[in-house]
Amino acid sequence: MKKITFLLILIAFVSCDKSQEKLSIMTYNIRYGNANDGKNHWHKRKEFLSDQINYYHPDIFGIQEGLQHQVHFLDSVLVDYNYIGVGRDDGKTKGEYSAIFYNSKSFTAIENNTFWLSETPSEISVGWDAAMERICTYGLFENVTTKQQFYVFNTHFDHIGTQARIKSAELIIEKITEFNLKNLPVMLMGDLNLTPEAKPIQLLSKVLNDSKSISKTKPFGPIGTFNGFKFNKPVTDRIDYIFTSRKNITVEKYAVLSDSKNCKYPSDHLPVFVEVSIN
Repeated sequence: MKKITFLLILIAFVSCDKSQEKLSIMTYNIRYGNANDGKNHWHKRKEFLSDQINYYHPDIFGIQEGLQHQVHFLDSVLVDYNYIGVGRDDGKTKGEYSAIFYNSKSFTAIENNTFWLSETPSEISVGWDAAMERICTYGLFENVTTKQQFYVFNTHFDHIGTQARIKSAELIIEKITEFNLKNLPVMLMGDLNLTPEAKPIQLLSKVLNDSKSISKTKPFGPIGTFNGFKFNKPVTDRIDYIFTSRKNITVEKYAVLSDSKNCKYPSDHLPVFVEVSIN
């Protein structure tokens, strides 16, 4: 009888553990490698930025604005990670990536792709009134131990096109619905170039949860995420987000990370970091 009771408790513990799988997620606009950035040039900040990511060691993180050499640098120094994604200018290596890095010891990428935020998402294109090509990279990931699957979408909205940002939000919602036929957990992250009251953010918030608004613990860090490399000014513009599906993800913690070194930020954006439970 004691053995049976022990086995039942063990089974219940394992089931509970599996049903509450924990994940740490980060989104980070790393600032493209601009030769005119002077004291904030990529080569002067890349080691601190990569050390920062490695310290928090998220299970999954998405970057925006990364050029090929920046993506390759992160891939070379963050040894536990693989990545998915392409350059937006040619669908291969040219232009900025919205790459998704994942801890390859714990997860595999079952499938992945990139679509353009435009009227022709399967083609390299500029959408609506956008100033340039914009993309969304996504992957279906699987935990190698539990076999739990989930989707991650990573994007960077246009900084000028008002219509483009509305249509981009609508398109991503459409694509999530199209791809996620099994109603798996979904996370959408990125630099959306909009503050929370903007229409595209409101559109996304009707379908997905803004992780900050549902965090079980009090959000930590500055209100905003865009610092513009201005170390001595408050960070108040919140334009970087992590959204989650409504029914199967609980946000345990939310933070905006304002780490600095010698009074300098590692990027002109602060990363957003969340801990979630997949139910």
